[in-house]
Amino acid sequence: MTSDVKEIFAGAGAGSASPAPAALAAKVRTLAPSMTRSMQRVAEAVAGDPAGCAALTVTGLAELTGTSEATVVRTARLLGYPGYRDLRLALAGLAAQQQSGRAPSVTADIAVDDPIADVVAKLAYDEQQTLADTAAGLDTAQLGAAVTALAAARRIDIYGIGASSLVGQDLAQKLLRIGLIAHAHGDPHLAITNAVQLRAKDVAIAITHSGSTGDVIEPLRVAFEHGATTIAITGRPDGPVSQYADHILTTSTARESELRPAAMSSRTSQLLVVDCLFVGVAQRTYESAAPALSASYEALAHRHSPRNTRR
Repeated sequence: MTSDVKEIFAGAGAGSASPAPAALAAKVRTLAPSMTRSMQRVAEAVAGDPAGCAALTVTGLAELTGTSEATVVRTARLLGYPGYRDLRLALAGLAAQQQSGRAPSVTADIAVDDPIADVVAKLAYDEQQTLADTAAGLDTAQLGAAVTALAAARRIDIYGIGASSLVGQDLAQKLLRIGLIAHAHGDPHLAITNAVQLRAKDVAIAITHSGSTGDVIEPLRVAFEHGATTIAITGRPDGPVSQYADHILTTSTARESELRPAAMSSRTSQLLVVDCLFVGVAQRTYESAAPALSASYEALAHRHSPRNTRR
């Protein structure tokens, strides 16, 4: 047994809690793109055949995937397990779930000639899977810390480009309606000039599916260096954005296809995280949030009345 393997087995059971079995497939989908090819083979094997891999020793899995024991152990660690023994326990749990019929099968990609009814069914399934994966992989401790920072913030800046910009606007609108000062910046120059003004009691949020969008990372870096609390909502928790984030909220990475670009799945998972943040902040600030929501509803009510028509 190699020294790397001995090290992991020695630390098994220590440190933070391992992901639940249901989160394993989600973790593989999220982290596989950033893994080495050999680690991807291990990850794909355990996600594809949890029952079979659960019966293998670390040496057996290394032989099955054409890798080394050290690679198997590093993959287990990257997936959130202290050691291979913990990963095997999770695989056994996932296999039991699949045998009970609770684990859904992977849907096929949308084809150009698919009937519209099939498109609806496939998209609905993929959306559900994206939400389930995001919920399973979301670190609630990190989420709680982000909610605490937002609830006490003097000012909140949100950075996003493209589809992530739309998600940022959604979050800013929600926070404004409960009385918080929040602004979404889709223009990178404006984002940086605003980030310069942030201080210790402020919060900056970067939304980037890839975790490497320079126009989003740059203002977050500026906010970080000026003492603001920083939050990253990303599908790549190991991406460059993480070095400037005090709190990281990981979104699901769904499979991309020709007719379903990454922007669609990333938006779905980002919106779930945004809603979790908003509800958490509304709970923490309920005494002020509830009257603010009522006031905003009342201010807009006349615009939704059928009697408010132009003559």
